[in-house]
Amino acid sequence: MTAVIKKFICKLIEKGVDINLISGFIRSLANALLINPTITYSQVNKRLKYLGWNDIEIDYHIFQLAISSLETKGLSYIEYRPSPFYVEGYT
Repeated sequence: MTAVIKKFICKLIEKGVDINLISGFIRSLANALLINPTITYSQVNKRLKYLGWNDIEIDYHIFQLAISSLETKGLSYIEYRPSPFYVEGYT
C-alpha cells in the first residue's frame, strides 16, 4: 500500500467514513470517475449524495488524493474487483 493510499484512507476516516464502509465509498467514488473522467469534486459530492453517501462530503484535497490513489491502482483494475481489496493491509 502506497503512502498516497494510506493518506487518502486516513483523510476519509477523519471525514467520518467508518473503516468498514471505506471500501464501498471508494467503489462509489471510482465508479463516478469511470462514468465521467472530467468530473469535479463538487459533482462527485452530488453523485455520492445521490448514491446515499449523505453524511460525507469530500473537499478538493481529498478528491486529488482519491484520483492519485485510484490511478495508482488503475481504475480499470478496480472496476472488476470486489471493493475490500482496496483496503487490504491498512492498519
